[in-house]
Amino acid sequence: MEFALSEEQAMIRDAAAEVLDQHSGSAAVRRAVEQSSGHDEALWRLVARELGWCALSVPEAAGGSGLGAMELILLLEAMGQRLACVPYLSTVCLAGTLLSCCDSPRARERLGRIANGELRATLASSRTWAGEAYDEADEGNLAVSAQRTAGGYRLRGAVEQVIDGAGAGLVIVAARLANDEGRLALFEVEPGEGLVRTPLVTLDSTRPLARLEFKDIEVSNDALLAQGEEAHGALGRAAWLASLALAAEQLGGAQRCLDLTLAYVEQRVQFGRSIASFQAIKHRCAQMLVQIESTRSAVLGAALAWDADTATATPARETQLEVATAKASANETLRFCAQEAIQLHGGVGFTWEYDPQLYFKRAQAASAMFGETAPLRAFIAQQIVDEATTW
Repeated sequence: MEFALSEEQAMIRDAAAEVLDQHSGSAAVRRAVEQSSGHDEALWRLVARELGWCALSVPEAAGGSGLGAMELILLLEAMGQRLACVPYLSTVCLAGTLLSCCDSPRARERLGRIANGELRATLASSRTWAGEAYDEADEGNLAVSAQRTAGGYRLRGAVEQVIDGAGAGLVIVAARLANDEGRLALFEVEPGEGLVRTPLVTLDSTRPLARLEFKDIEVSNDALLAQGEEAHGALGRAAWLASLALAAEQLGGAQRCLDLTLAYVEQRVQFGRSIASFQAIKHRCAQMLVQIESTRSAVLGAALAWDADTATATPARETQLEVATAKASANETLRFCAQEAIQLHGGVGFTWEYDPQLYFKRAQAASAMFGETAPLRAFIAQQIVDEATTW
């Protein structure tokens, strides 16, 4: 497959790299981790409000730019490369995608505020891998229930790990309707009494998580964004896009690991010459490059498939297969490149003063989100078997 970025896409990629090089360097990331629990408010204000990145993939009817997955992953690759401490994945890829699939005035209003950079949002759901999530047969296993009341609904339950759960101004929660045979529904909840948010101590401190407990929260009928088939479609689309988005971030992180390693081995001298001249070092760096380019091809291919898919909710099986392949590849590539970066940095590779340890932690955490490698491979294999049986 031949592929080249358009002039506009190349401009988006280059502009994102320039902005993040300036505002999300190693020192800025460490400050955000140490002083602001993994959130860089100044950077978020810049990219969300001043630069309008949150509007990129939002439909034009809701006040966005209406661009596709290809443009989105170019931004996310740049963010992953620099570990940008902003809630872009949760706000745009999760909450924004969900809201764009919900046919309600409240959802459109919230989506417009996301596009304007005014609203920071997230998704709270007990299941997040798109290949298994939200199967009608096990809706009863959702951790949050919604009980019908005279004026609306009462939400009860807890979600153990929510991206940006402690800082989001709007939480979209997946719940089962207690009086309707456990039917799936999506509700919006704003911070307030009854929503207990507990920040978690995590391995990857550049992406904050929190436990959210819904303690008999009363919400109005308007807080119900979608239910039944519409909710299934919205959640399915958001989960698959999150897998693709995270794969793009992981690709960027792997590229950064290679860049850091090349810079280090070039200046590190042993036996009177740069260790970059040693054949063993060259081979290991070349192997990193091969895996990165293979993953880049998978991610770009998945983005092309996504943009060509005419489905308005859960993407077609062919698109799901492309995204699953990209995410499985990205899981392995970032983990491998982070490990190699630490090894090739020698005795200082694992220390806090050097950056490879940050990417190693991101690799471990990201590989467990929106599709682990083993289930993804099983999903891919099952799709191939199913297709073969139809021949």
